[in-house]
Amino acid sequence: MGDCFICDKHAGNIETSGAVIYEDEHVYVGHIDRDGRPNYLGHIMIDLKRHAPTLADLTIEEAKAFGVTMARVSKALKESENAEHIYSFVSGNAVPHLHMHLVARYPGTPQEYWGPSEVYDWEGAPMGDNDEVVRLCGRLRDYMEEHSV
Repeated sequence: MGDCFICDKHAGNIETSGAVIYEDEHVYVGHIDRDGRPNYLGHIMIDLKRHAPTLADLTIEEAKAFGVTMARVSKALKESENAEHIYSFVSGNAVPHLHMHLVARYPGTPQEYWGPSEVYDWEGAPMGDNDEVVRLCGRLRDYMEEHSV
């Protein structure tokens, strides 16, 4: 799929920020990439490995893997990174390859900045460069390995 960003990412044709948090035969988990701009620390992406556009296209096995991974990554964000809430959404408007956004909200975030996009607008939001993203990915990966289901 030469014109699919996620397929190209999984094939190694595109370099993104951070490091692999988790991967199995169905899903890949990493941190969002913002093309060199500072990243909101804790904006995680769960990608389906197979090219399929929507949740309705999941096989039962993929759905199980996707759901369990969503729960495990959310728990890791809460326990390892002290997130108080995890936003999740699937859009598919810009990239028609199933991927879910998990966005951590941290203690002290003013209520007017509650929301998966709104957290970016808070001047106190935890933003970081690629080195900080790599460290966060490592902490999440370590937590998930130590607390496997």
